[in-house]
Amino acid sequence: MALHNLKPKPGSTHKKKRLGTGQGSGHGQTSTKGQKGQNSTAGGSKPHGFEGGQTPLLRRIPKMGFNNVKFRTEYAWVNISSLEKCFETGAEVNPESLRKTGLVRTSLPVKVLGDGELKKKLSVTAHSFSKSAKEKIEKAGGKAVLIEAKA
Repeated sequence: MALHNLKPKPGSTHKKKRLGTGQGSGHGQTSTKGQKGQNSTAGGSKPHGFEGGQTPLLRRIPKMGFNNVKFRTEYAWVNISSLEKCFETGAEVNPESLRKTGLVRTSLPVKVLGDGELKKKLSVTAHSFSKSAKEKIEKAGGKAVLIEAKA
């Protein structure tokens, strides 16, 4: 047995129903959709969640609460372990240098996160720091400089 010899089991596959192919085919004229009714012509489908004219469930349930999506600040984040790999001791790390090295690929504000270990003395300038990242940078003898947001 080889891949080119494989065939489906007899009777398991069916011929495709070819619609609109004339009276003799049995699928001509109305193309098996019936004479009249909502789905007999183009554009006759109902929208998702339609309940036959009854007010749909999504519109019946109360909407309340708060969602922060509109107001949150999106950050491009970098871990301490990445800074350890990509920068030499005493280097100035800022959003421009992070973009040059490819650690950050967007123009979003940069946040430094504390995953990994840092043994090099770095001067890191970013828009935001996690507590652990700031502690690890200062513990290694470096500086964590915060870029002030424009009002």
